[in-house]
Amino acid sequence: MSVVGKRIKWLREQKKWSQLQLAEKLGIHNTVLSRIESGEKKGVDYYLISHVADIFEVSTDFLHGKTDNPAPFWQHASVRETQAPFFDLQGLNESDLAEIKNHIEYLKWKKKTPQ
Repeated sequence: MSVVGKRIKWLREQKKWSQLQLAEKLGIHNTVLSRIESGEKKGVDYYLISHVADIFEVSTDFLHGKTDNPAPFWQHASVRETQAPFFDLQGLNESDLAEIKNHIEYLKWKKKTPQ
């Protein structure tokens, strides 16, 4: 069984979802999910990994086995002893977080664009 498959199965079982329920949320056939979880299907595409991460609110690094911390990067503890106040995302919903991501992407784009 692959790390990705094990982690997806574990997350699905934590929610008490059947393979069919998760497959429907992902927009794939449940046999594809079964093959992923068993490790029979190799090379799960980035879009699907990203979608799984969004559904379960975990990082893609967690799904790939690069970390055992399932929390997305913005929920990780700060390197500093006290978190910077601008990085406190507690109480924000998914829509708020998406807006923050959009602002960050805009600022990065703006920085690259000659003025």
